Amino acid sequence: MRRREVILGGLSLPVAAFAGSGLLVPRLLAAERVQAAFDAGTVPALARQLAATPFRKPAVELPPWLRDIGYDAYRGIRFNPTHALWREQGLPFQAQFFHPGFLFKDRVQVFTVANGRASEVPYSSDLFSFPAGTVPGRSANDLGFAGFRLHGRLNRADYFDEICAFLGASYFRAVAKGQAYGLSARGLALNTLQPQGEEFPVFRSFWLETPGAGADAVVVHALMDSPSVSGAFRFAIHPGEETRFDVQARLYPRVELAHAGIAALTSMYSFGASDRAGVDDYRPAVHDSDGLALWTGAGEQIWRPLQNPATVQDSGFEDSNPRGFGLMQRQRDFADYADDEAHYERRPSLWVEPVGDWGKGSVHLIELPTDDEYHDNIVAFWRPAAPLAAGREYRFDYRLHWCNAHTWNPKLASVADTRIGAVPKTGARRVVIDFEGEALKGLQAESGVQADVWSNTGKLLNPVAHPLATTGGWRIGFELDPGDAKAVELHARLKKDAQPLSETWLYRWTP
Repeated sequence: MRRREVILGGLSLPVAAFAGSGLLVPRLLAAERVQAAFDAGTVPALARQLAATPFRKPAVELPPWLRDIGYDAYRGIRFNPTHALWREQGLPFQAQFFHPGFLFKDRVQVFTVANGRASEVPYSSDLFSFPAGTVPGRSANDLGFAGFRLHGRLNRADYFDEICAFLGASYFRAVAKGQAYGLSARGLALNTLQPQGEEFPVFRSFWLETPGAGADAVVVHALMDSPSVSGAFRFAIHPGEETRFDVQARLYPRVELAHAGIAALTSMYSFGASDRAGVDDYRPAVHDSDGLALWTGAGEQIWRPLQNPATVQDSGFEDSNPRGFGLMQRQRDFADYADDEAHYERRPSLWVEPVGDWGKGSVHLIELPTDDEYHDNIVAFWRPAAPLAAGREYRFDYRLHWCNAHTWNPKLASVADTRIGAVPKTGARRVVIDFEGEALKGLQAESGVQADVWSNTGKLLNPVAHPLATTGGWRIGFELDPGDAKAVELHARLKKDAQPLSETWLYRWTP
């Protein structure tokens, strides 16, 4: 349990129950659990109804010992895996639940769906173990859950590994085979970096479809709400060598949304070989992601290394019908980090593949300064060019690929590493970019490969491209004399016969 589990849960939401009429009604007594018909239109209908009514923020209904519990004590509240959902049926997936408390005070309703009927999962304190001395009289009240996590046979046939978790606001995260938790996704980013302050929509209810005996995927539905927007989400989760989420998102704005972030990703970047200035650490690098990858609607392949900037940076990459974008972790060797506790080499990359026509907009990359590795400081999302109008439905379908490396457009070589350092006694910076990929195999120094390097200001000196015998890749090197510039936008790629051999490397240098 690390920084992603201490993200504020955001906005509290009305406690309600799902009834057979398809409407949200006040919660019934615990003894009056309900079953209701459920189909693909149920959650969108609930979201539309919510959007047509004023948002209500209820009081938090937790006893003081849970409302004021500390980090360590909250970590000590454990779900008993022998009570996992679907365990007794011997199904290929199981669900476990998070107890409310600490920063996660919002009550989240969880339902199971089987044979077209939805039934609420009842809370009981007997589902959890509590650390000794923590609970001054365990409450018998129905406190509900804060979220859940799914388990399945991911790494071994005889063990149920944790595959994904939904906890806090609309945040969720997942892993593929052999990975450890790293970056997170969320249902919607709203007003990020805007003067009015960021709004955090919350997944207030979940419906977990009971998987079949031979299922290789599990389906989760989520109802989202906030003062500005409600939403309905469907996640079809396919774990494996690459864990894929097929996402159907339906948004119903209460007000015009001029700053909506679709398919939002959240990660951490502290330092790496491109920005070690002022770093006093035994490790070569510390990050959950090292770059933003883009595959534009026009087919251009772009790599933007991440930075830990001195001031907040918001970079927008305009596009029309993007083919994909993601926060990637390309460095995959233990020696890249030398951290035998965090194991950053095992952190997932997360690639977003839009499905259908997303129109005009921009991929935004937000980089925040950080002086530690415990707080997420990187955000990426798609922002539509036109605001989302109130009173309408907006649909965004996409696939999330939790993976080691993407497989898109393999014809072009990709950036393997970026290194930046001082040129002694000159004030200039030396930039070295390494490329790898099938497009470079067999190319010799006399093959006519060129370094295509340019900038919007400053002076570029001594650009050169040459093969690397040790890796089979190629390297571009050049010097940047920024002069008095406060920022320099840099571009570089490998070319042969006027055609690109590699993706386009983009970088914003700042003093």
